[in-house]
Amino acid sequence: MKNVSKYTKNFFMPPVKTYKWASKDSVDKAPIWCSVDLRDGNQSLIIPMSLDEKLEFFQYLVNVGFKEIEIGFPAASDTEYAFCRTLIEKNLIPEDVTIQVLTQSREHIIQKTFEALKGAHSAIVHLYNSTSVAQREQVFRKSKEEIVDIAVSGAKLLLEYREKTPGNFHFEYSPESFTGTEMEYALEICNAVIDVWQPTKEDKTIINLPATVQVSMPHVYASQVEYMSDNLHLRENVIVSLHPHNDRGCAIADCEMGLLAGADRIEGTLFGNGERTGNADIVTIAMNMYSQGVDPKLNFENLPEIVEEYEKVTRMHVYERSPYSGELVFAAFSGSHQDAIAKGMKFREESASPYWTVPYLPIDPKDVGREYDADVIRINSQSGKGGIGYILEQKYGYVLPPKMRETFGYIVKGVSDREHKELSQKEIHDIFTENFVNISTPIALLSAHYMQKEKGIIGATIEIMNGSVKITETGEGNGRLNAVTNALVKALGIPCSLITYSEHALQTGSESQAAAYVGISGSDKTVFWGCGINDDIITASVHALFSAVNHMLHNA
Repeated sequence: MKNVSKYTKNFFMPPVKTYKWASKDSVDKAPIWCSVDLRDGNQSLIIPMSLDEKLEFFQYLVNVGFKEIEIGFPAASDTEYAFCRTLIEKNLIPEDVTIQVLTQSREHIIQKTFEALKGAHSAIVHLYNSTSVAQREQVFRKSKEEIVDIAVSGAKLLLEYREKTPGNFHFEYSPESFTGTEMEYALEICNAVIDVWQPTKEDKTIINLPATVQVSMPHVYASQVEYMSDNLHLRENVIVSLHPHNDRGCAIADCEMGLLAGADRIEGTLFGNGERTGNADIVTIAMNMYSQGVDPKLNFENLPEIVEEYEKVTRMHVYERSPYSGELVFAAFSGSHQDAIAKGMKFREESASPYWTVPYLPIDPKDVGREYDADVIRINSQSGKGGIGYILEQKYGYVLPPKMRETFGYIVKGVSDREHKELSQKEIHDIFTENFVNISTPIALLSAHYMQKEKGIIGATIEIMNGSVKITETGEGNGRLNAVTNALVKALGIPCSLITYSEHALQTGSESQAAAYVGISGSDKTVFWGCGINDDIITASVHALFSAVNHMLHNA
């Protein structure tokens, strides 16, 4: 890259670095969550949500479990204002849910904001102004003192309007572009606002520390958060909030490390929608906690439905590989992965362990509304016998012998490779049926009769069709299947040895069918397989034998 010299570090480490957060290995409780889908998320959409869509999505966010929802910037547009008034006037805000609105530190905007909030039973008024070196020098062209004055004057106006506006209001302050601000100065301006508001245990202040533009590695952000958390005035009455954007792809790491560093609250969006590269993805952060045994206090038990609702109202798309929520995140195409998952699921059944430890699956897909057979094991040319056998067993009840499963696996992979596509479960079942189940060409069984002889010997008389020729033959063996095998060898005049046999019920109950599997070898010791399905296990086993013989003849 030829222009690398034009870039430099434009962030500030705190003057005191303790790295206490680095000694912690995990978050032990859920933060306060604030969805900003209806404000930050909405303003980033190519086509912002309509009033009806915002009302619908607000209700959905409530159903998911959010107790704080930023609904917009009421002074910015008629739609934003109408949305706020509709929620309040139509009593659409549950008693345990607090709405949040954004305002700049300008009196006419603050006045309009409180007009929109009149009568709200619980609302957070979120005041912000930019504090970074770049914003101060290039945009506002103001001194540090002048920027502090903007924040303090806005804080005072919020107190004034709270006094004369019906409703219940709490305050939040953001030093916008916090990560590009000198840490001592960020602390100074936040403490100046706190000193105006004088928060109490009953009326806490939220100090929000946004990575408005992500400019550093996550450990830097965590150190900044820790410095602020350790030095804010009246810290016991202050809620430290995080609002990372995702410019460096680190918004989730920023949140997780920031929580270790002392933060109490996270502002983000479902699936990370937001300006530029997006906001912090609350679904991923919450599910990361869940995977470590921490209840996130949000309900993501039906992620496919949440994805569907989100895509409908935002016209955005959740990427197929997006953690936890993407269509393919639990899918295993690789043969070795499929085999490990199938064995892990089997081990889980056998061990009855209370803990989820299945290889390649960080959480149980069923916990977020996904299904093993439809979502986990997916079949293409990269798949292995374990995954293919798993689908046949879980979806259709066939428990193939290991060597037969291997043979069938190569057939399926060959079909996928030739057609250059993923195969559905039905297509896999159809391939199995076509190649192995009750095959009656070129040799068809017309009838079989059995006779008990001396010393446990069974005699069999079979009538078969070999093409257009009808043949009747007899044979003996130590069982019915062995007797039919010997009769068939005599009838066809071919070398054929029965080398393996297994059977099982396809389903429980008095009307269940039986599945039988037969492996035979010819003169070159190659093994050919067949499957028989019938209400009677003896008939099923004979059908399996004929299927195997026909398989051998087809490949002669």
